[in-house]
Amino acid sequence: MRIMLLGANGFIGRHLLSEMLAHGHEAVAIVRKIDGLAEAFPGAEFVGMDLATALNEADWASHLQGIDLIVNAAGLLRGRAMSAVHEAMPKALYAAAVHAGVRRAVLLSAISARPDVPTDYARSKLDGEAVLRSSGLGWTILRPSLVYGDGSYGGTSLMRGMAGLPACVPIPGKGDFPFTPIHVRDLARAVRIACEDDGFAERTLEPVGPQTMDLREMLARYRAWLGFGRARFASIPMPVMGLFGRMGDLLGNGPIATNSLVQMVVGNAGDSKAFASAVGFEPRNLETALRDRPAQVQDRWHARLFFLAPALKAVLVLMWVTSALLGFFHGAAQADELVRSLGWPASLADPLRIGGSALDLGIAALLILDRHARWSTLAQLVMVFGYTLVIGFALPHLWLDPLGPLLKNIPILVAILIHGAIGDRR
Repeated sequence: MRIMLLGANGFIGRHLLSEMLAHGHEAVAIVRKIDGLAEAFPGAEFVGMDLATALNEADWASHLQGIDLIVNAAGLLRGRAMSAVHEAMPKALYAAAVHAGVRRAVLLSAISARPDVPTDYARSKLDGEAVLRSSGLGWTILRPSLVYGDGSYGGTSLMRGMAGLPACVPIPGKGDFPFTPIHVRDLARAVRIACEDDGFAERTLEPVGPQTMDLREMLARYRAWLGFGRARFASIPMPVMGLFGRMGDLLGNGPIATNSLVQMVVGNAGDSKAFASAVGFEPRNLETALRDRPAQVQDRWHARLFFLAPALKAVLVLMWVTSALLGFFHGAAQADELVRSLGWPASLADPLRIGGSALDLGIAALLILDRHARWSTLAQLVMVFGYTLVIGFALPHLWLDPLGPLLKNIPILVAILIHGAIGDRR
């Protein structure tokens, strides 16, 4: 079949793409940015498209020619574009698909997409399911529980990060929230089977693994797998966790957010026997999956760095904001000394000081907004190099200052490079 896959660059989407290609299907992968994906998956066709803005039938018509089936694995846990990606965009896509003669669409929803779950994520997922059911296409809806795998993203990354903390593992409340986790490769296999078999039309399934366990047990197993020994737990009261979630909401890309916290607490358990019977195979259990893929050094690095990455980002933001404020309110003498050393007119001191401080604030804002840590890394490197060269040339004695005001720029440059390398969670 010729399959259109939305969300092909995500943690789940990449495994779906690999599964489809491995079993002889043609894939048209819709991604926001193609970057190096064409080289990573030479058998696939890639289309660069921002799903949050593809809200008209005309945006999709030219890409649906010859498509037999759509797999919609696109999703956002938070953000302003959530409703567009989950509801408005699929409505336009499915309408165009009906006109193009597409037979069916398979939607990856979530096991927590229930009316009783009080999050905008659950509501928009439910609304997205309703959009598909009323579209006129044949439909299949899959609601997986927590998805884990050799790599990780979202909830499984958070679990690895928690399991990798030194001394003890913090756990929300009692940690008794149930999950029936499924391995991402088993989920990909199930999606492929649902695509190939028209008997899955007009069906809603919950892809889950063979074991239901609580968060405490999952964290203990991940910590043992990472090689960090037996888990010692420290309970964090739920009101405190709620505060952390709100902080994550404000930061926009923090390790914890209100939606992820609520989605975890409401429970993510499903019927293992019913799913295995429906798809014709039994997914692997967590213990076996971890045993068969021993943790490597990169897994331990990822676990240890999970919370250090946002901490490093916060420190860099604080550095630029502090630098800006000091420049605005206490930098007059230093600016005067700098322009004198460069032989520039004294009248340039204040514009130089105010302009530099404004640039520092701009860098801080860019660092906060740049989710992929690309442009902010480049901007920080340019600024620090520029400050170092200009000040080092004008005031060379600062190189030998006991407090090292210029020498400290060297570890700062390294910190910026490290954040640039680990700041992109995708």
